[in-house]
Amino acid sequence: MKPEFEYLEVIKNEKESRFEMKVDGHLAFIDYKENPGVILLTHTESPLELEGRGVAKVLVEKTLRYLEENNYVLEPLCPYVFTYIKKNPEWKRILSDEFQEKINTDS
Repeated sequence: MKPEFEYLEVIKNEKESRFEMKVDGHLAFIDYKENPGVILLTHTESPLELEGRGVAKVLVEKTLRYLEENNYVLEPLCPYVFTYIKKNPEWKRILSDEFQEKINTDS
C-alpha cells in the first residue's frame, strides 16, 4: 500500500450502508448490504478527482481488513471487489462458500 494512504481510515457508515474513505477532501465508498454475519459488497466508487492513484484498491484492502477483523463472511457482488479477490487469493479466506466456488471457477 502506498505510504500516503496508510494513515487513512475506512468508516462503516451504517446510515448510508457503505464503507467510506476520505482522500484529499473527496469521498470514495463501497456500498453494502448486511445480513447477520454476512456482508454483501455491491458497488465501489472513487471520484474522478482521485483517478489513477489506486484509491479504490486501498479502499477495498482496508474494507476487507475490517470485515476480517469483525468476523464477517463476504459475498463480493461488486465486480471490482470480486476481481480484486481473484487477483489477491489470500482474501478468499473470508468468502462465503458460494463465492469460494465462483472465484475458483470464474475465468
